[in-house]
Amino acid sequence: MRLAGKVALVTGAASGLGLAMTRRFVAEGARVLLTDINADGAAREAAALGQASFAHDVTDEAQWQAAVAFAVETFGALHILVNNAGIGTPGTVEDTSLESWRRVHAIDLDGVFLGCKHGVPAIAATNARDGTRGSILNISSIAGVIASGQMAAYNSAKAGVRHLTKSVALHCAKKNYRITCNSVHPAFVDTPILDNFGTDKEATLAKLGRQIPLGTVGEPDDVAHAAVYLVSDEAKFVTGAELWIDGGISAQ
Repeated sequence: MRLAGKVALVTGAASGLGLAMTRRFVAEGARVLLTDINADGAAREAAALGQASFAHDVTDEAQWQAAVAFAVETFGALHILVNNAGIGTPGTVEDTSLESWRRVHAIDLDGVFLGCKHGVPAIAATNARDGTRGSILNISSIAGVIASGQMAAYNSAKAGVRHLTKSVALHCAKKNYRITCNSVHPAFVDTPILDNFGTDKEATLAKLGRQIPLGTVGEPDDVAHAAVYLVSDEAKFVTGAELWIDGGISAQ
């Protein structure tokens, strides 16, 4: 029960990393608002977990305001925000259209900015009222640290998330909001985002695994376990940090 009494909002929670983190949070005692543009999927998973859901396009500021307000109205507080929703669109700088570039950045970076912008005051208000601590966890990627010629837009957006995280952490510290803000940087993880990398899932997993020193892609729970620590009070002295969950890629 490491998150007992905590209320979390997790974006992109209908599948993949978002769902894995949500399940771990609930198992550790948290109440969670699952948000996703896939409203039916979020509602189905929320019902299975006894939690709440919200239809949410993270590129829409009004929907962010509504999602945060709904979390507070439903659970009476907000302690944790996980900015997880994202897409991965392959393409070199020459192949990527401006439309695709803007879409990747709108979801992967603008969505994180809007989450922090509207999540910070809500979490700070909860902390001021109840004497609690809060946390924001931004899901970046090892691609935000180590570039690839085939992922121009994704590299750029995830690198932006990495540095935005540090800016938010310093802002919250200066304001004495008792909010930490950290990022995690997974390498390839077996989630639906890998569907963009080929039609043969097993062949794709094997190919990607050969690029990782540990010899395999990650599992969603590899990220979820780390997330539990970073959003818990155990990590109250950890802010502006980045955790690379990459099977050793960055050690090379």
